[in-house]
Amino acid sequence: MDNLYKPVHEKAVTPLKVHLVDNPPLFAWVEKEYFDFTGDKNRLDDLLNKKQYLQKHFNWFAQAKSGERFACSPQNIHLNSIGDDGFTWTGGASGMDNTPRGRDAGGYRNVLWVDAISQQALSARCIADMEQALGNADEAKKWNIEYEALKNKINHFYWDKKEGFYYDVAISDKQPCRVKTIASYWPLLAQVASREQAQSMVRHLMNPEEFGGSYPTPSVARSDKDYHHQTGDYWRGGIWLPTTYMTIKAIEKYGYHEEADAIAEKVISQQLAAYRNIEPHTIWECYSPSGNAPSTEHGRRVRPEFCGWSALGPISLFIENVLGFKEVSAARKEVRWRLKKNKGRHGIKNLRFGGIATDIVFDGKGTVSVRSNASYSLIINDSNYSVKKGDTEIQL
Repeated sequence: MDNLYKPVHEKAVTPLKVHLVDNPPLFAWVEKEYFDFTGDKNRLDDLLNKKQYLQKHFNWFAQAKSGERFACSPQNIHLNSIGDDGFTWTGGASGMDNTPRGRDAGGYRNVLWVDAISQQALSARCIADMEQALGNADEAKKWNIEYEALKNKINHFYWDKKEGFYYDVAISDKQPCRVKTIASYWPLLAQVASREQAQSMVRHLMNPEEFGGSYPTPSVARSDKDYHHQTGDYWRGGIWLPTTYMTIKAIEKYGYHEEADAIAEKVISQQLAAYRNIEPHTIWECYSPSGNAPSTEHGRRVRPEFCGWSALGPISLFIENVLGFKEVSAARKEVRWRLKKNKGRHGIKNLRFGGIATDIVFDGKGTVSVRSNASYSLIINDSNYSVKKGDTEIQL
């Protein structure tokens, strides 16, 4: 992470290149996840109190202007801040290269992107949480105020009451640009949606004519005129693990665990089938919305050996949603397990968080066997069990 912060915010000279400085601003989310697993307050102190990298990036993103240059990047900035209302972006810079977003408003530069402002809200929320963990109450309050302002703006401008969906909006009249894409689930990850709004978004997500069905989370809704049924044509229906992961984690914030787990299992099963049946036997950049095959980009098959983010399926989604280890907190010394008894014997060995290393295995009948080098709390389906150093057996 420092290899990104230092050339961008300290102008450090490095042989590394930051391909797109205005790619999605996910640093705060990543650092929050890292802290949850490590409990490393020294890292937080250096990050937030001394270097203030996250604050600098948030403030830079909020004021970014198209055409800006960084010595560490081969490309100009594409992001453009439009007053306090949001941001214009481009397909490549946002990460959604050939997305049809902005189609009905005349192009990318004519709409405010719902994911850009929602990622800012997510960053503010994560910074507030990390400041609170450091005991910086005043700073946490400041960032919570920033978060609430963004939350109100997102719900005022980007929520379409008519369809019950978050959309990009036209700059000219602030009306929704009704191109349904998976980017509209970023507001849920940032937890700016109400319970009612989240319920509506989940209905769209599970609808087989939109984002649901046997191959869930296509990047464009199946009902959209630019949806490419056969292969997804990259961001015109292709299933991408980073946005799938985001969407699953987003609906979990509102308690939709069964739906999240069902999506995860379908997507991982698709990855496994493609791995087994297609040569080379590999993990692909993105997948078809209609079969167990990779997607295409401009007519050619997408990139193989793409574990940069597609490994989110067989690693993160497998551990978190198939095995059910939903949350780990080193600070609280806590593991939260959504155990599915009908899956038979399963569990995880050598799970490490903070200074704790533990094995947690369900025998398929009614006993959970735990081995740990230190004590912690194991929460199984909302019941709290105390794990001690050594071996612990839990009768469910």
